[in-house]
Amino acid sequence: MTRMGDVLAGFHAAWEFESDSVLIRYERGIRTPRLFHALGERRVPLAALAGVDLTPGRRGSVVLRARPRAGADPLMDAADGQLPEGSDPYRLVLPGDRETLAEYYADELRARIPRDPGPSSRYLVAPPDPPRQFKAYDAKAFFDGSTVTFRWSWTGASSAKWRTGDQYVQVADLAGVEWRSPEALEGHLRLVRRGALDHGRYLPVDQDPAAVVFGLGYGPVHESLPFAAAVLAAARALGGGAGQGGAERMTPVPVVVARRDPADIADRIRHLSELHRAGLVTDEEFAAKKADLLAEL
Repeated sequence: MTRMGDVLAGFHAAWEFESDSVLIRYERGIRTPRLFHALGERRVPLAALAGVDLTPGRRGSVVLRARPRAGADPLMDAADGQLPEGSDPYRLVLPGDRETLAEYYADELRARIPRDPGPSSRYLVAPPDPPRQFKAYDAKAFFDGSTVTFRWSWTGASSAKWRTGDQYVQVADLAGVEWRSPEALEGHLRLVRRGALDHGRYLPVDQDPAAVVFGLGYGPVHESLPFAAAVLAAARALGGGAGQGGAERMTPVPVVVARRDPADIADRIRHLSELHRAGLVTDEEFAAKKADLLAEL
């Protein structure tokens, strides 16, 4: 292996190679993804990796990317393939003149990573530390390490959520989480309770008291994804299973779409209009989604 303490510096991160792990330190530049700012640094054991690739990048750069094992990293399990390429925490972009050096480190890593290691039965990469919190469109979410709390917002929460009251859910009661990126049209964080994999059906997220809804400026990736990963790791440590994206991937369940309160529909259309005005939703997407919401009246 490389000498202990060898460092390979890229545009947004630096990898320090140890005998049994890689310490990834993320830069805090203006152009660095905010998720990297939130992560700070991560120690990735070599046992958590399934492989490493070296590919050409944009504008003459080269990209060194480590491939984590399934079930080895709670952050990647929670992300479930939704992170854009530029926000991949296992991706190191280097100037083209460092290609030979990058090839050397890639070969060194490949020599140490077991072939076809298969899914990991436990998390090998440390999760983000609690406490964690973020502001969603319809609630403020808190996690202290043992309890997830949703405190509903009077301006964003549906009447169904208000009727249930603020939510206090013990990690011991959870099988996992479902995170949908706020960069998608309908981002959310949903808590998956034990038993929900076998019976019970999900409500729409804006009606489900086990879910918070993201929106423009609410639930950004760099806040909500580490939150989801911390909850997922805590649930799995107590035997809740992989929950999302891991070895025990959840079986999709049908969604029951009940008739909604007209006031709730109006709130969702206002939210959709905000996204449309901000240029995050096209005219076609806005018209289609608005029609879907009106059809539920």
